[in-house]
Amino acid sequence: MFEGFETTDIDVAGVRIHVRVSGDGPPVLLLHGYPETGAMWHRVAPALATNHTVVVPDLRGYGDSDRPPSDRSHRAYSKRAMAVDQAGLMLELGHPSYAVVGHDRGARVAHRLVLDHPDAVSRVALLDIAPTRHVFSDVDRVLALTYDHWFFLAQENDLPEVLIGGAAEHWLRTKLDQWSGSGAAFDEDVVNEYVRCFDPAAIHASTEDYRAGATIDLVDDDASWEAGDRIGCPTLVLWGATGLVGLRYDALGVWREYAITDDLVQGQAVPGGHFLPEEAPTETIAALGAFLS
Repeated sequence: MFEGFETTDIDVAGVRIHVRVSGDGPPVLLLHGYPETGAMWHRVAPALATNHTVVVPDLRGYGDSDRPPSDRSHRAYSKRAMAVDQAGLMLELGHPSYAVVGHDRGARVAHRLVLDHPDAVSRVALLDIAPTRHVFSDVDRVLALTYDHWFFLAQENDLPEVLIGGAAEHWLRTKLDQWSGSGAAFDEDVVNEYVRCFDPAAIHASTEDYRAGATIDLVDDDASWEAGDRIGCPTLVLWGATGLVGLRYDALGVWREYAITDDLVQGQAVPGGHFLPEEAPTETIAALGAFLS
């Protein structure tokens, strides 16, 4: 599914990051979301690699990357820790400056990368999310029912791990179906790859990701907001035309609040639901290609 890509494992400050690399040209880092792995970029990465050096890692806790131990602080799975992984990975690969494209959880890591490593990120694309801080400040019945996993996975006990572990493949496939648009067609080989990687350690790590999102990430995000930290590079915001982000939020308006100036942020809807790179690869590739070039 990644023909021509070199696959390797790179140690970044004691955390092994599994990564695929191909292409030649300005570097671009592609960060995946939940409950997937870097394989979600299988329809987009080869097209971008015709003009860019494309780096496709599995985030810590996901895919074939390490699952570091965590504690009650959940700092090990904070977006700040994940951003450190990715900044270190790109330096190990010889890229001190690069563009970042993130989807879902990966877009939250991308947002933190921009804030914590502004000299490294030349431009950023954020796919189908609103800022974590904004989401938690705007909760109602519709959001709670649609983003039920945010509140379930963040529970401070082992109940999510136990219940999901009893039907891991069913959970994963249900979430793909729940969040995608009508008629979405996922590559079955890729879905099987997601299932393979969704082992008990990954299930626990991904719950830690969401626990961090509801705790330490908000601490970091609030601190950044109060300090006046804003996105200072060109930003592309994409969202699914029939997904919750596009239907609920003024996505461009929200993200412009998080940028230094409004004119840094551009964006558009693409067909389908949440999984833009898999549901609408042609439109996603076109938007990213224009933005990155």
